[in-house]
This record gives sequence, structure tokens and C-alpha cells, in this order.
Amino acid sequence: MGAVQIKTSTYLLPDEAAQYEQFQWLAKQIRDYGGDSTLVRAQEIEGLTRERVISMFNEARAKNYAELRRSLQDFITRRRKMDADGAASELERLTRQFREVRAVDFFDSPRGHDVAMLLRRAEGPKRSRHLEKLDVKRYQGKTWLTRPRPEIDRVGSAWLIARFIDRKPKFVFAQTADAIRDAIPFDMLDTEFSHHGNCCTFETLIRRFAISDKAVTKIGEMIHDADLDDSRFQRIEAVGIDRVLKGWAKQGLPDDEILRRGFDCFDALYSFLQRR
Repeated sequence: MGAVQIKTSTYLLPDEAAQYEQFQWLAKQIRDYGGDSTLVRAQEIEGLTRERVISMFNEARAKNYAELRRSLQDFITRRRKMDADGAASELERLTRQFREVRAVDFFDSPRGHDVAMLLRRAEGPKRSRHLEKLDVKRYQGKTWLTRPRPEIDRVGSAWLIARFIDRKPKFVFAQTADAIRDAIPFDMLDTEFSHHGNCCTFETLIRRFAISDKAVTKIGEMIHDADLDDSRFQRIEAVGIDRVLKGWAKQGLPDDEILRRGFDCFDALYSFLQRR
């Protein structure tokens, strides 16, 4: 059901009609078998803030998504050697698992979006279409939207936008691509500037805006390997940055502060690569 355990025999679900009905059914079943159960509706729990409760649910789902992510990465690695029927059957099973986890992902865990994009990649490329090169002059002074708690691809992409595309960008955060009118979403599911084929968002932006800087290309390879974890370029340099970004998120730093500090990291990395 997606409940989290807060005491030895106490389990918690959001107070929504569907979840309440599930707990009612479970409580009755326990009593029918001679056990003891009590169903309580609570506005708050002493010692547990709403933020901590949401974090508990997201941590539980993160574990589910981590297992699914490993299975998807393994499938992507093996897919070329599989027959069509076998690959379709396994992909259907993985898709079903993803939907089951999403059904109990009550607070929209950030890991869910990452796995959703990986699932798109596992499905294989759709009919290829030519993506036109874009003129940076048309993308000045824009509002750019991405998901909260930014990690390596989102921070790197924002840095790339600020340094090579939009001279005066504004960055905002929301869970859905249409949350803020006229904002340009990036690194969000099924948007123009996101994962496409075997490219992470940073690589997509490089291609769409025809950025030919060699140091930027190297950073793209590092972000690809850190974000997609497929060792395509055998570059591990950005893994440390990714862990630092995740650490700042766990410390509770605001999204814009994570972005600011991340920009410092990428500025330093870019300067180092330019001098090599």
C-alpha cells in the first residue's frame, strides 16, 4: 500500500479516500483473524513535521526506484542481444513495476522523474526526426523551469544555459513542466530540452544550440556518465560533483542556493579543462 512505519506496529498513509479505504479493509481483516487493530485519523503527529513525513515517504519510494533503475540499466545493456519478443516482455514487466511504484508515490519523489526518463530510454528511440539548430538570440532573458532538488544534469544544464545560451536567465523550480506560464522547461519528462535517445539534457542542449566548445563537450561526457551511469565515455570526474549536490540537498539547502554553488563547481571545472 506504500505505508511507512513510524513505530513498531504503527503505519502511516496520507489521509485520502482511497488510502483510508485500504486501511479500513486491512483493519477489518486483522480483526477477522483474531488480531487487534486501530485506525486513527490524525492532523499532526507530535515530533514529526510535515516535511519529515514527506521525506519518509520519498525515502521509501527512492529505494523502490533505485531497484527499478538498476533493472532498467541492466535491460538497456542487454537489449541488443535479446530477441524482440523477449525484450518486449521484459520491458512490459518493468513498465508495470514502474506504474506500481508510481501508484504509491504519494509525494512525487524526484527519483520517479529520473526513472521515468530512463524508462523512455529503455523503450528505444521513436521514429527519428530532424531537430533544428536553435539561435541563442531567440532565447535571451527567458525563464527556465526545472524540477526541485537539482542534481548533476539539471545543475550542469542550468550552468550551460547561463554561460553559453541566455545571458540573463531566470531559473525557477516546479514539479510539472506547465506549472509556470511561458517558462522553458528543461530536464523534465517529454519536453524539448530533456533526455533524448542516449543523450542527457546537457548533451541535448549542446546539440540544439550547436555549442562547439571542447571543454563543454568534455563536461557533457562527464555529466552523461554520472547521470546515466552507463560508463559510455569512461569519465568519472563529475561523480564527485553529483554526490556533493545530493549532499547539499540532504542538508536542506534551497534549490537556488544549490544551483549557485553548483555553478561555482562547473566554473572551476571549465577553467581547469580549458588550461589542459
